[in-house]
Amino acid sequence: MARHAHALIVADGDVDVVALTALAAGVPRAAQAIAPAERPQAIAAAERPWVIAADGGAARCLAADVRPDIVVGDFDSLPGEALARLRELGVEVRTASPDKDESDMELCLLVALEQAATRVTILGALGLVRPEHSVANLLLLADPRFDDLDMAIVGHGSRTWRIGTSDGPGEARVKGGPGDHVSLLPLDARVEGVRTDGLRFPLHDESLPLGPSRGLSNEMLGDAAHVTTRRGRLLVVHTDRQAESGLPTSHRED
Repeated sequence: MARHAHALIVADGDVDVVALTALAAGVPRAAQAIAPAERPQAIAAAERPWVIAADGGAARCLAADVRPDIVVGDFDSLPGEALARLRELGVEVRTASPDKDESDMELCLLVALEQAATRVTILGALGLVRPEHSVANLLLLADPRFDDLDMAIVGHGSRTWRIGTSDGPGEARVKGGPGDHVSLLPLDARVEGVRTDGLRFPLHDESLPLGPSRGLSNEMLGDAAHVTTRRGRLLVVHTDRQAESGLPTSHRED
């Protein structure tokens, strides 16, 4: 089986269909806001990622006319007709036991490692009916097994990823625009040595403890921001202000 540097995982949560179709076609993130007719030929010919669907995420793919390469799960959320359609299309189906220890998302990430992926983009990891699944998907970003993966949860103009390790440094270079939100959320009891540049409320070699929301809803001053840490795992959430303003009121947060 061929190895794939980029794996696109689609779960059964709130899927950004525009991002799904663009990413599945191999359109780089920086060009996804450009109309397809205006994209350079080189972008149109970009390498397509390996698409892994987590259980009901396969139905999300089919609805967006995206054929997954592999579907993984115990299939408690995938309609039988969708599973039959996937088999007709020749999609590899890996059935897991309902009594497994891992979530379907975790199994998909392990498949990405099996394929020697170096970058993983995740859609549909949030907005699930059962919120504990959304929390579990976010916490997978902190799993040390995936330290070497460039892994992010994306959708609707936001991107969430982890920097740093429990005992090592981290760095994030955020590209966006003035007014974009950047939130810094600790995943360890304390993230130490946090420094920021290009944000409205700067941090100068400070600590962020788990619990308080001090790192929530900072704002970019320009087109780029820089975050570094000395020790600890830190979630970085970048939300495009223009994309946020286009969401229904029910999708916005304070």
